[in-house]
Amino acid sequence: MSFEDYRGVWVFIEEKDGVIAPVSLELLGAGRRLADKRGTELAGVLIGDQVKSLAATAFEYGADTMYVYDAPVFKHYRTETFMRALLDCTQKYKPEIILYGATSTGKDLASAVATDLPTGLTADTTILDVEEDTGLLLASRPAFGGNIMATILCKKYRPQMATVRPKVMKALPREAGRTGKLIEETIALKEEDVRTKVLEIVRETTHKVRIDEADIIVAGGKGLGSPSGFQLVHQLADALGAAVGASRDVVEAGWIEHHHQVGQTGVTVTPKIYFAIGISGAIQHIVGMQNSGLIIAINKDPSAPIFQSCHYGIVGDAFEIVPLLIEQFTKALGRKEDGYVRKV
Repeated sequence: MSFEDYRGVWVFIEEKDGVIAPVSLELLGAGRRLADKRGTELAGVLIGDQVKSLAATAFEYGADTMYVYDAPVFKHYRTETFMRALLDCTQKYKPEIILYGATSTGKDLASAVATDLPTGLTADTTILDVEEDTGLLLASRPAFGGNIMATILCKKYRPQMATVRPKVMKALPREAGRTGKLIEETIALKEEDVRTKVLEIVRETTHKVRIDEADIIVAGGKGLGSPSGFQLVHQLADALGAAVGASRDVVEAGWIEHHHQVGQTGVTVTPKIYFAIGISGAIQHIVGMQNSGLIIAINKDPSAPIFQSCHYGIVGDAFEIVPLLIEQFTKALGRKEDGYVRKV
C-alpha cells in the first residue's frame, strides 16, 4: 500500500430528518484543524435522500469539498447501502483520515467500512491530533476503566479511521456564505438489491430533559449513600429545570437507569452548569463532563479528586447544603401559586 496516494481529511456527515447531526459539525471543526496541519483539504461525505442542499451548511462549518450520494435508496440508514456508498467514495478518492461521530449510526457504519477495506478503527476517541510530517492520526481515548489515556496509531493501513464522541470537539463558528466544491456521486444500487428493508420508524418520545442536550445537569454519586439519598439530586434538578446525571457506581448499583450515566462508559456532556454531588471524581467520570461551562462540586471529603476539576467546590454534607440551594433557587427562579412553583 502506497501512502502517497492517500490525501485529505474526511468527515462522515450524519443527517436525520433534513438536519445535520451536531456531532458532524463538531467533527468538521476538528477535521479543519487536522487538515490545516497537514496542508490538505477537508471533505465531507453526505449520504441520504434529498439531502444535497445540506452541503451548503457543511461548507459554512469548514468543509472544502462535499461528496454527496443523493437517492431514494438512501432515505433510511441501512448498513449495507451506506457502506457501499462510502466504500465507493473511499476507493475512488483515497482519503488518509475519515472521522465519524460515535453515534449508533456512526459506530455501525465505521466498523463495517473498516472490516471491508480493511483498515484500523479507533472507537470513542476524545482527543485528536496528527503528525505533520508522517500524517499519522493520533487518536486518544480513555482505557483501563478510564485510568489512563491511550493514544492509538494505525501505521500500516489507510485510511486511518476514528469514531469521536459527541460534545468533546468544538464546531467552528458558522461562516455564512462560505462555499466549496460539490461533487455528486452515484452507484448502481437498486432497492430490490438491498436485503434489509425498513418497515416502520418508531420514535421514542419523552418529556424528560436528555442529559446530552441539557444546559444544566445535576449529577449524583455513591456519596449520597442510598437510592433514597439520591432523591436529593432529583429535587435540585426539579428546582432548576435540569437533567439528572449519575456516576457509574450509582448506575451499577441500580439507583438510576444507564442513560443517565455520565463518563467514559456513559454519555459525554457539555452543559452550561454541572453539579457534581457526592461524586469522588474518577477519571472515567471526569472525561464525560470536563468541558462543562461551570462545574460545581459538593463533597464532604476535601481530598476528593473532583475538586481538582471543578470551578467551585463546597466541602460539606450534601444533605445540609443541597436543601439550602433548593430553597434559594426556588425563591430566585419562581413563585408559588396554588401550591405549584411556576417559573417567571
